[in-house]
Amino acid sequence: QVQLAESGGGSVQAGGSLRLSCAASGRTFSNSAMGWFRQASGKEREFVASLSYNGGNSYFAESVKGRFTIFRANRNLMYLQMKNLKPEDTAVYYCATGGGLGYRGILKEQMCDYWGQGTQVTVSS
Repeated sequence: QVQLAESGGGSVQAGGSLRLSCAASGRTFSNSAMGWFRQASGKEREFVASLSYNGGNSYFAESVKGRFTIFRANRNLMYLQMKNLKPEDTAVYYCATGGGLGYRGILKEQMCDYWGQGTQVTVSS
């Protein structure tokens, strides 16, 4: 069993930056892909970014490419660095893990075994 806990959300003005953290307990990220998804009010949850199990491959939604980076500090801690934030980035951000042992591809929502509770990011214009 894995518990994921996000932190680092908040309110910023457009152009600002935030760093989201995702801490794992109970088991580590070491053998699974990990990623971030977001859900804006009234919309479907969507993919933001993911990292392969060994950190060798990263994937980003077109809407965040060049502005967001994803990285893992250690076996239990993952980050989403967000820069040049836009109002359309406003959403609840969730971290998740899954994809099976040694999975290197993009992490899709239906592959995720574990989810965090989410953290709100609000970007004002």
